[in-house]
Amino acid sequence: MDTKYIFITGGVASSLGKGIISASLGKLLQARGYTITIQKFDPYINIDPGTLNPYEHGECYVTADGQETDLDLGHYERFTGIETTRDNSVTTGRIYLSVIESERRGDYLGKTIQVVPHITDEIKRRIQLLAARQSLDFVITEIGGTIGDIESQPFLEAIRQLRWELGPARALNVHLTYVPYLAAAGELKTKPTQTSVKQLQGLGIQPEVLVLRSEHSLGVELRRKVAHFCNVAEEAVIQSQDLPSIYEVPVNMQHQGLDVICLSKMGITPGPTPELGPWRRFLHMRSLATEALDIALVGKYDLQDAYKSIRESLAHACTYHNRLARIHFVNSEGLSDDNVAQRLEGMVGVVICPGFGLRGTEGKIVAAHYCRTHNIPTLGICLGMQMMVVEFARHVLGYADASSSEFSVTSSHPVISMMEKQKAVTQMGGTMRLGAYECRLTEDSRSWHAYGRQTSVRERHRHRYEFNSQYLADFERHGMLCAGVNPDADLVEIVEVPAHRWYVGTQFHPEYSSTVLHPHPLFMDFIGEVKRL
Repeated sequence: MDTKYIFITGGVASSLGKGIISASLGKLLQARGYTITIQKFDPYINIDPGTLNPYEHGECYVTADGQETDLDLGHYERFTGIETTRDNSVTTGRIYLSVIESERRGDYLGKTIQVVPHITDEIKRRIQLLAARQSLDFVITEIGGTIGDIESQPFLEAIRQLRWELGPARALNVHLTYVPYLAAAGELKTKPTQTSVKQLQGLGIQPEVLVLRSEHSLGVELRRKVAHFCNVAEEAVIQSQDLPSIYEVPVNMQHQGLDVICLSKMGITPGPTPELGPWRRFLHMRSLATEALDIALVGKYDLQDAYKSIRESLAHACTYHNRLARIHFVNSEGLSDDNVAQRLEGMVGVVICPGFGLRGTEGKIVAAHYCRTHNIPTLGICLGMQMMVVEFARHVLGYADASSSEFSVTSSHPVISMMEKQKAVTQMGGTMRLGAYECRLTEDSRSWHAYGRQTSVRERHRHRYEFNSQYLADFERHGMLCAGVNPDADLVEIVEVPAHRWYVGTQFHPEYSSTVLHPHPLFMDFIGEVKRL
């Protein structure tokens, strides 16, 4: 069949969960046998989130083909198991850059370049690009921001045009809004939703489906009222009440018939309801788990979304080990030899988190030293792995001033140094070692066993600095093993301390590859060791 397009928009407030609804709908359509992909269109002018502050934007998720993207792409992959690409994440900045580059080449033959039609045409081209490159039944497009934002208007105009061009059988809008509860009045208020829909209608878009986010259950009468005032069928007004886990949302949406409604409105007979067997088994395992594992995340970004993929990867692995993940954030900026024992007291496992910049790195070194000398299972990721290397160099190799050349140009032992290909780079955005690269595993290493004795794996990266291989022989003589290496660049990808219970550092980001139905092997092995304590 011709590719069909579902647009997910949001109103009233941001951070309502458009990404979770998009991923859930994608999961439900997948379960019915359809091929799908999900893309995110963000209205900010940055080319990508790579240079954005994690405090403001959360984590930067990296695709296998090396694009720095919004964290919602992580939800898409974790829910559906699809592998997204650079074309699944588009910003206003990328749209305008493409149009401006075309204008500079003379592609427009001297025409005056305007938002309509040139910017909107480029947006429409990007929306349809994925379907042009692969056979897809559905493309789900999430529009970032909130209806009423000035910067979102070109995207909404492009949607309006595309819906008109494709027709109702191939294009549909799902609008997510918020229904607030006023405690003083004891009432749920629908007026914000009505206003949001009227704004959307004023732009020429009539939503076919409304998803109402609320902390409280919405009665039949309230939904009927919303349907009446928003010109939406009653059965197409769906509630998205807060749930204990985001992974319960697909089942909740299926129970209310979100996929059935969308298919029916596009002229498709839905057929039998899929059982979602593996997904429901995952939820069942979560419901049975009662024992929690206390795991520390040592990092400098005191924001849940800054380490979203790590948190979810730990949750996946804990579920499959019949445990709950009780995650404690430990700010590395305030960590010292004097307080590390108290701050990590009761932790059965520690993850030393990735990041950039000097701030908080000495605290990560302190945590690495404490965990190594107290035999606490520890996973270091990217910068976390690098600080494990620096700690080992200082306290085992005896290089007191060992450091990374990212932080010290005077260190006589730069055990972490800039990659050779990065030395000529002057721009910040999109210039690191990004995307999936091969890693050859050392036979009989901890990582080799964790990966099921595979000799080679591919993992995603985001870094400029690397283990300085000039020191490799010295490290291995003193007990830190190189357990994985990239065969093309001879880059050390994994380090381990075999004498330790579980002490592994990865230059890559294993958290980007963990999904609900396929938890990452390293996280699985890490939690398997942690739960033995």
